[in-house]
Amino acid sequence: MLKFFKKFKFFGIVLGILSIIIIASIYSILDVEKPLPIYQPASVNVELVDSTIQHQKKYHKIADFSLTNQNGKVISQENYKDKIYVADFFFTTCQTICPVMTKNMAEVQKQFISDPEILLLSHTVTPEIDTVEQLKRYATDKGVLDDKWNLVTGSKKEIYDLARKSYMAVKADPLTTDYGMIHTENFMLIDKERQVRGFYDGTNPEDIKLLIKDIKKLKATYKD
Repeated sequence: MLKFFKKFKFFGIVLGILSIIIIASIYSILDVEKPLPIYQPASVNVELVDSTIQHQKKYHKIADFSLTNQNGKVISQENYKDKIYVADFFFTTCQTICPVMTKNMAEVQKQFISDPEILLLSHTVTPEIDTVEQLKRYATDKGVLDDKWNLVTGSKKEIYDLARKSYMAVKADPLTTDYGMIHTENFMLIDKERQVRGFYDGTNPEDIKLLIKDIKKLKATYKD
């Protein structure tokens, strides 16, 4: 019996190696990819998440909202129902990362300009400065398309809650207790179920390429 196994030992090793190569080739040919993760508060940098939800490990979704866009129109979750969208936080007077983020968001707009299934949503973190009129000027200057991309303002509390309790996207400002926010370069990819499916550096061209790829990947899952 021992001689039998020794005789076929080499054959078994070769067969095992061939099997691995064949399986790897099939995966490569079919371009099998892992699905995008669904982010929960417990799996995100604690600095970006409100302390009241940091423990949450499942069922996290973007909360309902009612904000005003660059045209004075009320924008709610209904405007994004059954849509995939990219969200971020900015302010129009920012001279550091915001111009780069806006330019890169405009590139995402360009890539999906003819796709009504993909939308964009930018929230100001300085609503006391970014009035409807100010947002309109900014939108016009940056090439924002009204039917594709909303720049929104509202109460500071609602924007703070959305940023920290829904999108998990900004840091709390330790120097103020009045819903102060330190915005980040994060772009968030949101699916049709209002779940966060990705975080991307809105100032990094490589991350923008990945975001565009992931939007296409996410959209493809709704065709299955």
